[in-house]
Amino acid sequence: MDVLQQPRNEAPARMEPLAKLPVFWALESKRVIVAGGSDAAAWKAELLAACGAQVHVYADALSDTFEKLISRGAEHPRGSFVRHCHGWNETIFAAAAIAIADCEEEDEAKAFFDAARMAGVPVNVIDKPAFCQFQFGSIVNRSPVVVSISTDGAAPILAQAIRRRIETLLPWTLKGWAELAQTMRDRVNERLTPGPLRRAFWERFVDRAFSSSDTPEEGVGGLLLEEADRLREAPAHCSRGRVTLVGAGPGDAELLTLKAVRALQAADVILFDDLVSSEVLELARREAKRMLVGKRGGRTSCRQEDINAMMVKLAKSGKRVVRLKSGDPMIFGRAGEEIAHLDRENIPVDVIPGITAASAMASRLGISLTHRNHAQSVRFITGHSRHGGLPIDVDWAAVADPHTTAVFYMGGRTAPLIADRLIEEGLPPETPAIIISDVSRSTERDWSGTLATIPEGIAAIGYDNPVLIAVGTALAARLNVRDTNGFDGDHRLVRGAR
Repeated sequence: MDVLQQPRNEAPARMEPLAKLPVFWALESKRVIVAGGSDAAAWKAELLAACGAQVHVYADALSDTFEKLISRGAEHPRGSFVRHCHGWNETIFAAAAIAIADCEEEDEAKAFFDAARMAGVPVNVIDKPAFCQFQFGSIVNRSPVVVSISTDGAAPILAQAIRRRIETLLPWTLKGWAELAQTMRDRVNERLTPGPLRRAFWERFVDRAFSSSDTPEEGVGGLLLEEADRLREAPAHCSRGRVTLVGAGPGDAELLTLKAVRALQAADVILFDDLVSSEVLELARREAKRMLVGKRGGRTSCRQEDINAMMVKLAKSGKRVVRLKSGDPMIFGRAGEEIAHLDRENIPVDVIPGITAASAMASRLGISLTHRNHAQSVRFITGHSRHGGLPIDVDWAAVADPHTTAVFYMGGRTAPLIADRLIEEGLPPETPAIIISDVSRSTERDWSGTLATIPEGIAAIGYDNPVLIAVGTALAARLNVRDTNGFDGDHRLVRGAR
């Protein structure tokens, strides 16, 4: 038979190759086999009992952990243990759903594997991949919500680390909300036809589940069904979408807030800035449409008026729109203009803050922007006006206060002018200064020096990537520490990506 080859110019498949097929197996009231009395076998037996299985344990002796597990009994209402005080043999596999063994010797592992396969029972020999037809993943349990992570046996510690991260994303209360959804599903389906109405109901349900820190109270199901009735009677009520302004942070996806990740996972459309990293966009819902609306100085840009109109049009068509902005939307992100426009159009709008670049810079370099012995305040200042020069509506005398740390955003091309103006206003030329570009990204570079040497620093860092400039005596303590690591006394150093 000929094998058909996919043409090279064809679009890639929607599903990339899988090492293993993830399957969730119903074991309630099923007979399962666990051979061996070790702690490892006890853990597998407890897991199976939690699924409601009748766990038949074959072992001459049990570990203390296993003994206590069986004496305590299965915690699942229908799970149970049946103890057989002898080892396994070929006759035990009849009517079994699955079989698991902990075998020390390879010969015994192979014999158990072959016997189970001969009986047509799926088999797993613990820690012996060659004798496993299926594997156990690292589990996040919010049953009926269950998440399992597998690395195909390559790195179990990695799977555990992934599990810990997912644990932080899923509140414990999700269990109660998922159980409520199970009890409501048939009644919701009776009230709402498949399509926009039903989806609108469940999206609101999910929003409530993730926004609440409490398990659903008694009677909340009835209130939600009343809401379903209102949607059915007034379907136009669900046709209007909403806009969420989301702070993408400085670039490192791990600096996103949990709320930001949830918003990206719920979006229908994402309007993202030019500076938003691809790692952040990878966290978005796969089906979400992504539209670049970036604005960069000196480059062709999408007009703010067009972005405003686009958000309104999408929201009025019922879309859940995420306006994804680099850093924090409320700091030099023109969020005020967008919120005002959406308010005028009666479009619901939420804001999810992000880590602004100045905070990311401070953490990356280990520098406090405020210090009780040096700076009692910090100022975030735009580094340029609409016309490219210094902003004229800034109180430069106040910015030059020696007890303040000043951080200039988007000041790469005006860096020498900023330094000259601060010195002119009385700030000492030897005041510590830092320039950093692409903060938190793999291409990050930083320079440290003084106010007087900022022109040299910006020449070394360059103008092509987003730049922050920090000035103030609070920076001195950390710069002195950096000096002791072999740098020269003028602090004139450039560090590349770390």
